[in-house]
Amino acid sequence: MVDKSLLLRKLAELETYRGQIKEFSDITLSGYRKDWKAQRIIERTLQIMIETCSDIADHIISDAAMRSPTSYADTFRVLFENRIITRNQLFIMEKMAKFRNVVVNQYEAVDAEIIINILRKHLKDFEEFKKAVLEYLKK
Repeated sequence: MVDKSLLLRKLAELETYRGQIKEFSDITLSGYRKDWKAQRIIERTLQIMIETCSDIADHIISDAAMRSPTSYADTFRVLFENRIITRNQLFIMEKMAKFRNVVVNQYEAVDAEIIINILRKHLKDFEEFKKAVLEYLKK
């Protein structure tokens, strides 16, 4: 049985983070590159947001006895396989999971253009993920 109150709390946290990071959505590429504090805030907040989505997915997967994911990105594939998120959402969340791995493990420098692109075009993807989870909880 899915713990709805836990998932709703996590969704509320996700919304809080999204509101906080929106404050930086107008930052320019050059402004981002020059401001190490903004870089840390933005990168860390995005990391937390992605981890929150993964945590939500993990709870759904575990509680519904779905197959165990083989990787961080595969967590979202399991949701897709069970018709909780769409193929497009899967594609986006897999990319977000890979981005999170770059930030966390520092495999390479974080591309400033990718950050700006996420801020300008992809914050709404977190809202779409939230809507998908809420739809699942209605069932």
